[in-house]
Amino acid sequence: MATVLIVDDDPAIVEILEAYLRADGHRVETEDHGLAALPLLARADVAVLDWMLPGMSGVDLTAYARQEYPQLPVLLLTARGEEEDRLRGLNAGADDYVVKPFSPREVVARVRALLRRAGVGERIVAGELSLNLPGRTVTLRGQPVTLSRTEFDLLATLAQYPGLIWARERLMERVWGPNYPGVTRVVDVHIASVRRKLGDDPDAPTFIETVRGLGYRFREE
Repeated sequence: MATVLIVDDDPAIVEILEAYLRADGHRVETEDHGLAALPLLARADVAVLDWMLPGMSGVDLTAYARQEYPQLPVLLLTARGEEEDRLRGLNAGADDYVVKPFSPREVVARVRALLRRAGVGERIVAGELSLNLPGRTVTLRGQPVTLSRTEFDLLATLAQYPGLIWARERLMERVWGPNYPGVTRVVDVHIASVRRKLGDDPDAPTFIETVRGLGYRFREE
């Protein structure tokens, strides 16, 4: 599930795009003012920006995003079909553009393509915690967190299924394989280590929650 930021001051466009993108399985945040959208860029996986916005144009917002968040894919929505205008948007850093009027299904398809290109399906973001699955790296508030191989596998297993309760035996089979050690206490030891490295209080957890008598789960946002 990716987070898509829509910045457009036309409520009708926002409503229909939000409906289509949510139906495609994405989280959606919306804003109708360019300047107000600036802090929202930090938690977006892709930004869909209207060219004409109050406060700050979509092109200027794109240029800002490219400077501050260089990996963030940007799709521009524009009524400007002239080549010079399209080039201006692309030169500002937009990855793609759609000319109005457009099909919402086309926008969804282009968002999918941008997310695939950015490898967002290979990354898990939960608040200030980010996991890069192929690279097997973890960052918290932008700072790297060093985990052992087993600790990473445990955290990734839980984080990929927020809200799902994992029994210790299932975690052991998933992380250690069919020849997993028979003492479930080993899971508790590794979970405690992950929590310590994340600064996660087991009594008031932000990330990993103990479900008494059942196992562990990653907290849903």
